Amino acid sequence: MTDVPTADAGAGTLSEGIYRDGIVALKGALPTEWADQMLADFETLYAEAEQADRASGPHGGNGRVPRGPGADARRYYFAVHPQRLRGFQDLVTHRGLDAVCREVLGEDYQFVEVGFDVALPGAVRQPLHRDFPVPDETKATGRLSSLAVNATCVDVTPEMGPLEIVPGSQFDDDAEFDQGMRVPPPLYDRYSDRVQPRLAKRGDVSVRTGLTIHRGTPNTSSQARPVLIVGVMGNDFPTFADHDLTMTRDYFEALPDQLKAHLRRCEISDGLDRIVQDYVLDFLLEEG
Repeated sequence: MTDVPTADAGAGTLSEGIYRDGIVALKGALPTEWADQMLADFETLYAEAEQADRASGPHGGNGRVPRGPGADARRYYFAVHPQRLRGFQDLVTHRGLDAVCREVLGEDYQFVEVGFDVALPGAVRQPLHRDFPVPDETKATGRLSSLAVNATCVDVTPEMGPLEIVPGSQFDDDAEFDQGMRVPPPLYDRYSDRVQPRLAKRGDVSVRTGLTIHRGTPNTSSQARPVLIVGVMGNDFPTFADHDLTMTRDYFEALPDQLKAHLRRCEISDGLDRIVQDYVLDFLLEEG
């Protein structure tokens, strides 16, 4: 699997790694202080999301969406407004990220998602899955149409429920996959010898295709494992889900022009409404 120091991160090397392994890592892309700041922002935003769930009634569901099985999933996703993250601009203008997005998705790539995944203490193992079915354009041409950028907020240990990846699985296409995404348990033997944990450190940034088969693992520690997720699409392709990417006009106008060019799918508003979370992957809530 391709893990490269940021100083050695050429676009060709990164693109080759994504097409071969489904994921590449920019080691030490950002300072550890950047990750610590992102953790502080996460804690504020997570508290707001949790409160929104409490306020929405006994079933909750509009502040966070569960990403694991069981009545108390202990694993959640929630989208956020980019301008609520002090380090957003540092990440999305990073030269290594820009280089690999241009190489894989084209010069006119677009940011379409910003959110957090978090495995709380007690989170259980997810089923093996991919984030969306293999798109028709990928089946026809082998070209990837989107990327997911992951930036950990903490130094991940084996006890914290690290993400597990199956390198090279991004083009697997089996009719037995539930909704084209969830790997049924009878097929687990196909991947059991290939799965690899990702023990990212603060400042590391990974770029992967959501087609790569992966899963979150049990968090047996006393610490949450939050990770920032930024979704990127090639401009030739429609956004596959509505992630409510919105920012205020004054924030947008203050951004550099080269970044504005990659935010054309963002809604510009006079104010920020609370995001109602509804991007649920039902198959992640099933046991087994």
